[in-house]
Amino acid sequence: MSKSEVLIDQKEEGRRRRFTAEQKRALLDDATRPGGSVSETARRYGIAPSLLFKWKHIMDDASKSGLKANERVVPESEVNKLKARIRELERTLGKKTMENEILQEAVEIARQKKRSWRGNSSGGSDGR
Repeated sequence: MSKSEVLIDQKEEGRRRRFTAEQKRALLDDATRPGGSVSETARRYGIAPSLLFKWKHIMDDASKSGLKANERVVPESEVNKLKARIRELERTLGKKTMENEILQEAVEIARQKKRSWRGNSSGGSDGR
């Protein structure tokens, strides 16, 4: 990564630079490469070594917390497949819920018609 790529957001008067996650990762990769050091990388890119150490600490903590649950790591492709399956199942559930509501309304209408039909034909004289 070149210095110009990392320092896209040059420090303006009184303003902090903002680094993207990719830029932070690239700087950390540069600092941890064989023969590299945090101090050397910090000098090369004009940032404080403490900032690189902070990013490294945050990254290490995130990695540890992700693995603490003793769960297996799932590839992103598998996660995407599962998300697509969930969306498909949610759509199917929505359709089935709608069908169920329609059928319940149809049953209620049929009951009302049956009651009115029985009311008209039971026990009354029809004038004959």
